[in-house]
Amino acid sequence: MIIVMNGKTDHSDVEKVINKLKELGHEVHISRGEKRIILGVIGNVENLVSVPFYAYNGVEEIIRILKPYKLASREFKDFDTTIKVKDIIIGGKEVIVMAGPCVVENEQQIFETAHQVKTLGAKILRGGAFKPRTSPYSFQGLGEEGLKLLAQAGKENGLAVVTEVMSVNQIDLIAKYTDIFQVGARNMQNFVLLTELGKTKKPILLKRGLSATIEELLLSAEYILSEGNYEVVLCERGIRTFENYTRNTLDLSAIPAIKILSHLPIIVDPSHGTGRWRLVSPMAKAAIAAGADGLIIEVHPDPKSSLSDGAQSLQLDTFAQLMKELRPIIQAVGREFGSSLENELERIKN
Repeated sequence: MIIVMNGKTDHSDVEKVINKLKELGHEVHISRGEKRIILGVIGNVENLVSVPFYAYNGVEEIIRILKPYKLASREFKDFDTTIKVKDIIIGGKEVIVMAGPCVVENEQQIFETAHQVKTLGAKILRGGAFKPRTSPYSFQGLGEEGLKLLAQAGKENGLAVVTEVMSVNQIDLIAKYTDIFQVGARNMQNFVLLTELGKTKKPILLKRGLSATIEELLLSAEYILSEGNYEVVLCERGIRTFENYTRNTLDLSAIPAIKILSHLPIIVDPSHGTGRWRLVSPMAKAAIAAGADGLIIEVHPDPKSSLSDGAQSLQLDTFAQLMKELRPIIQAVGREFGSSLENELERIKN
């Protein structure tokens, strides 16, 4: 259930409604826009039916949200969420590219990649320090040493950093080195992890599970939102189907579907979505045409020697060509590439 109040309502009148809801045992989440203040009411709302909320100053409308994901729904917030990371805004006019190797292997590899992707227009450096692998005998990452190298490479090149967190006991360690927590596909329904990440203040990049529906993805986001962290970026990274030529089947229809159902930004991972480097560029371009807010792409100086996911990693020259080819598509769909934070903030304000 949501209670819609006039955006110009006095703070004390808003507090009266919130206090009444809390008195009746409900959690309240607030979304403030220029024209409306929306109070998201969590819990069984049957005890609210007889409460005369329309008698409270500023209350304009009361709406029952039928979708199981309340805070992630478009009903709760009818304008797009934008997420600020350093001087970057995800979900705004600018298309944001995250790029880097699947896993941090050594200092030379991560520093060379960071420098090159920054030069080519990427804003966020991706790289794994802890890697969930199908086989226990595969390279699992460098751990904290990898985190340090990733953070240093990002800092020296002016890039924000995103890396994967696999368990609750890694949160505090990874928080020291990353700007964005990534929740991988295998952990999309690790509800204990999602709940704890919801208590943090850092943005969360939530990847769709291997066989998850769109509703399940949004319900996983709800776990994070319901704990007070509204900084969630969704990621379509392909789902498992009967097709075996590609690693996964990249569901591009999820992009416009999520734009209809939710206010959260969504980016696309064409690397895991296809598993083949030759398919990454075409699907990246298709994702932007479909309305994605950004891309996360695996890039490696020498994919043939990569310790993880070399088959789907772009070489630096191929990544450079992709970035060049993305520009006219970004412009054609009315988005920008490389806009400044000041311009974005001004646009949001207006």
